[in-house]
Amino acid sequence: MLKLHDKAMDDTAALMAGIGRRARAAARPLAIASTEAKNAALNAMADAILANEKNILDANAIDLANGREAGLSAAMMDRLALDAGRIRAIAEGVRAVAALPDPVGTIIAKWDRPNGLHIERVRTPLGVVGVIYESRPNVTADAGALCLKAGNAVILRGGSDSINSSAAIHACLAEGLKSAGLPEAAIQLVPTTDRAAVGEMLKGLSGNLDVIVPRGGRSLVERVQTEARVPVFAHLEGICHLYIDKSADLAMAVKIAVNAKMRRTGICGAAETLLVDRAAAATHLVPVLEALRDAGCEIRADVEVRKLFPDAGAATDTDWATEYLDAIISVRLVDGVAGAIEHIESFSSHHTEAIVAEDAVAAEKFFNEIDSAILLHNASTQFADGGEFGMGAEIGIATGKMHARGPVGVEQLTSFKYRVRGSGQVRP
Repeated sequence: MLKLHDKAMDDTAALMAGIGRRARAAARPLAIASTEAKNAALNAMADAILANEKNILDANAIDLANGREAGLSAAMMDRLALDAGRIRAIAEGVRAVAALPDPVGTIIAKWDRPNGLHIERVRTPLGVVGVIYESRPNVTADAGALCLKAGNAVILRGGSDSINSSAAIHACLAEGLKSAGLPEAAIQLVPTTDRAAVGEMLKGLSGNLDVIVPRGGRSLVERVQTEARVPVFAHLEGICHLYIDKSADLAMAVKIAVNAKMRRTGICGAAETLLVDRAAAATHLVPVLEALRDAGCEIRADVEVRKLFPDAGAATDTDWATEYLDAIISVRLVDGVAGAIEHIESFSSHHTEAIVAEDAVAAEKFFNEIDSAILLHNASTQFADGGEFGMGAEIGIATGKMHARGPVGVEQLTSFKYRVRGSGQVRP
């Protein structure tokens, strides 16, 4: 006799198999859809998001109430929360994707061989993309828009904490697809919060899923990287560093440090560790830490820092490897840029690092010797964002080294093929 649990798993498997088949069927016409049709769908999506602001906010209110009842952290609640301004930003992000050049069909390179063959490398869609994410309902729109512009079908599996908000936004995306005559199955939202649905996606949906993008906490990303049978664009976490060099302009250092940590503490580009050149301890350390403290940041520091700034608590070994996603920062003195590089390479998640320095040689050394996806000079780590890079939006920040690294935008959601034109050549 079939157990109820087994039947539920079978039902989820059947549900996901159908979603996979529909996505694959939609991917074929989408791959050859015109730029005009894709842009019309995207702009219609943006219009629908703005027109349905009340519906989205009502759905979000349900998710927020559930989040409070479940005891979500302040950082998670911030990621989950929507308001009129954030909804406008979501719509603007979709329009920004529409305004981007269409990557599909772009000739990346071309050359001629001595035998007369003409060879072109041309961008093509990946096919069907699976996005598994937590908390952030805006990812529904960002991922849907980016995949559409790159000619991909996408299967979106949002977290249980944002299911109502994501469904309300997804309804707007479906409306945009329909209005432009594109298949509505091009952007599908998994309608269940059953964790078995994630398992089915990780298996590849019988060959119907080409790549998975996880966007969430460490446990989610580790599960995806461990179990996935298809390629994964992922980062484990954003342990981001800010280094203040002895040559740094003090006012700039203060401004950047406060912004990098406190603008939004719950995003992956928030600075988690502050490194200060030991040669600048007497001039730069205390003003920067006072500004952070006054902004409401808890400071955890090594012994040297605490001697100069007694308000700091003691940092433990785990602090250097912690993504707080909160108003907390770990602080250490280092021996110049070389010391900063050594610390970062020991503890970084290879997401984003920044240096504040007027010394161009120090900045160049920082850029050349640190192996992270994004490096900034005299700018806040909070710029680690596809929209800020002029990419319209992003699905996430990839920290691996294969195919995509840094913000994953429309170009990163394509592959390529070779077109070879001849005039009757045969190989001797």
